[in-house]
Amino acid sequence: AIARHLGHDRKTIRAYLAGDREPGVRKRTIADPFEPFVEYCRRRLAEDPHLWATTLFDEVVELGYAGSYPTFTRQLRTRALRPACEACRPTKGRPVAVIEHPAGEETQWDWVELPDPPKAWGWGKNAHLLVGVLAHSGRWRGALLESEEQAHLIAGLDQITRALGGVTKSWRFDRMATVCHPPTGRVTATFAAVAKHYGVQVSICPPRRGNRKGVVEKAVHVAAQRFWRTLPDDVSVEEAQARLDKWCTTRGDTRLRATKDGKSSVATVAAAEPLAPVPAAPFPATATVTRKVSAQALVAHRGNFYSVPPELARTTVAVSVRLGTGHLDIHAGPDAVAPVIARHRLAAPGTG
Repeated sequence: AIARHLGHDRKTIRAYLAGDREPGVRKRTIADPFEPFVEYCRRRLAEDPHLWATTLFDEVVELGYAGSYPTFTRQLRTRALRPACEACRPTKGRPVAVIEHPAGEETQWDWVELPDPPKAWGWGKNAHLLVGVLAHSGRWRGALLESEEQAHLIAGLDQITRALGGVTKSWRFDRMATVCHPPTGRVTATFAAVAKHYGVQVSICPPRRGNRKGVVEKAVHVAAQRFWRTLPDDVSVEEAQARLDKWCTTRGDTRLRATKDGKSSVATVAAAEPLAPVPAAPFPATATVTRKVSAQALVAHRGNFYSVPPELARTTVAVSVRLGTGHLDIHAGPDAVAPVIARHRLAAPGTG
């Protein structure tokens, strides 16, 4: 009677009444490509409810998922795989401004402290990541550094500038003490020499203008969420740096940007920027770190081991590297004022 009244086949109505089918929902004729990854996504989001969907999508693609990103996010929503979090609901209404960034004009820099680095690093509670971004194209690179002191900052600036492919006309910083006097914004004399060496103008953000360097702030957010959250606990500093460089090349540089001629990748836009060449030698700053000598009288530095006299076993020494010299000095005490007791050729990170 129901089938005659509705004008449908009675077998269809019988299936609805028995609960075998749901009105308005068609049965799939092929297997659901997302089904094999449901349990993996549920466990990953239960472990880390704030994991970005883009990061999770990268993981399932490596596991063999062949669907698109919109389909993936729709499956997450439909199946309610992400636990609800009221504190993370987006806020709206914050005033913003669109700032023009001509090609080759500005590189933006910022530090980010990443929590809970692997204990084997010996870096304490936080790792320090320096991020540099070409403001026009959005290409960014990062450098994992042991300290935020000026010498380490200079080493990171040189490393990232060479990875970006050249020097822009200006470098923009917030009011960090290693670059300027925070109350006044005036560049320090020591960093002015660095700017002169690389031929750049130093631009300091105005006070209480957090959005002024929004390009690097977004890159910092991406580095913390898509790189650091998924980093295994058993990697070395050198392997972590290699993973970051690979991610920037394979993921960051392949993003599409709106241009006058349509859409182009970040790598394409960055390749067209008029950048000045990087100086042949880095600025001659001396970066110093403290190390504990092993029982075998070896000192670890950037994935390599350097020997010291056996009487220094299990003591604390300082390792200083002057950028551009190609060697490192090991001091007999915990700071660089102690006498130099060993000098070694600086090997490439993680080569032995």
